[in-house]
Amino acid sequence: MTSVLIADDDALVRAGLRAILGAEPGLTVAGEAADGAEVLPAALRLRPDVVLMDVRMPRMDGIQATRLLLERFAEPPRVLVVTTFANDEYVYEALRAGASGFLLKRARPEQIADAVRVVARGDSLLFPEAVRRLAAAYGPPDGRVGAARLTAREGEVLTLMAEGLSNAEIAERLVLGVQTVKTHVAAILGKLGVRDRTQAVVAAYRSGFVSL
Repeated sequence: MTSVLIADDDALVRAGLRAILGAEPGLTVAGEAADGAEVLPAALRLRPDVVLMDVRMPRMDGIQATRLLLERFAEPPRVLVVTTFANDEYVYEALRAGASGFLLKRARPEQIADAVRVVARGDSLLFPEAVRRLAAAYGPPDGRVGAARLTAREGEVLTLMAEGLSNAEIAERLVLGVQTVKTHVAAILGKLGVRDRTQAVVAAYRSGFVSL
């Protein structure tokens, strides 16, 4: 069972998300937070697998709340940002802070449930076109990829990650085993010093390793 903490300052939005997720098999809503300042205490108490995080909240935004989660937990919950606008500096900064992906508030109920499942199993929820726009608009230069000394194969894998391909799709494209791709992905994350695929892809765009 995947447990979810819903963080949004709009009570109607929280109620809607609770109804959607509560009706889904394998998902349960552990609790709610009405502001970013409430997220860390609630997460420490409830230990959710995923935090569904609004980025714009009055006292503490979702960006700072995400940073606190990563600082305080040895194994922090996955953060899935919920936003009204995809092309938003808040979304980009939340991804840089450690969020595993983002989802538009107008998404269909089944898309919301699927997104929670995706990030809960350790994958990233990325929309390549949106990430490209965000990186172009808000991303300062980052030399991390150039300094990481990726192998040629790791570079190929990172490029395909930036296209939004899954491990299975990358394996098919490069004619490799899925486990081999997982090994390359782990090596990329280690060399870049990032937590997951989202941060690796953001770094790839910011460094110019992947063309905007």
